[in-house]
Amino acid sequence: MSDQNYADVEKDHAGPGNSVNGNRQHYDLHHDHHDSDTALKRLRTAGSLSITPELFEKIYLSPKNQVSNNIRSTFGNPTPLALVGFLLSLTPLSNILMGWRGAGGLGAAEVGAYYFFGGLLMILGSFLEFILGNTFPFVVFGSFGAFWLTFGATLTPFYNAAIAYQPDEPGTATTNPTFNATFAYFQLYMGVLCFIYFIVSLRTNIIFALIFLLLVPSFGCLTAVFFYGALGEAAPTLQLTAGALTFVICLLGWYLFFVQLLAAVDFPLNLPVGDLSRFIKGASERTKEA
Repeated sequence: MSDQNYADVEKDHAGPGNSVNGNRQHYDLHHDHHDSDTALKRLRTAGSLSITPELFEKIYLSPKNQVSNNIRSTFGNPTPLALVGFLLSLTPLSNILMGWRGAGGLGAAEVGAYYFFGGLLMILGSFLEFILGNTFPFVVFGSFGAFWLTFGATLTPFYNAAIAYQPDEPGTATTNPTFNATFAYFQLYMGVLCFIYFIVSLRTNIIFALIFLLLVPSFGCLTAVFFYGALGEAAPTLQLTAGALTFVICLLGWYLFFVQLLAAVDFPLNLPVGDLSRFIKGASERTKEA
């Protein structure tokens, strides 16, 4: 095996400050003059980093990639943090769209969750994925973090997003046809973005791919709700459908979040996510095989 393939692992066997002619010297775990506890700790750390592509994909929601440093041995996995931000924003919104126990509207009462769970946690998770070199989760979490910040800002009177269309009637701003027709396009192109994510996620796992697949019609239904609102017509069936679809998405997300945390603590329960990377091989893998 080449040293490059185990760049992340090499750190754990290298003695700090030990070098000869500029080359790092490695611990010999079998010699008596080495501390056994330190050696065992290093061996366990190295073993935890040498993971299969399937396990890597389950942990990071991205096909296994090569990095030129051992940063993953220093930082924790930020993926569950971003997932919990997504779930604690979308799950209440799905209940609101379905009108459970009298809930309604776009969930203005949950605007704090949109800012601090959906926005803050997902942006933070995105930044940490960027540091770890995981491009796909970095883009996904960053864009959805921005979505929740945008959604929250639209519902915040301070930003004047809806009231600007009816300055003389602030109480009826959200029923304004121009506002509805305008805001519908944001939902429309979020659906387009999710469709692109769905295609890319076919190299990850079934759960992740299904989330994006269901997000496409969810945003489609929300787009229609706003376009109908622009015509002065209510679309309760479409809103209910959007809520039901997003609720199913949340169930999938909670399952994926649970799987992530189980893997984080090396729990003896191994739940499947339907790895797809083995079926759709990367371009570099195909080139090597050719």
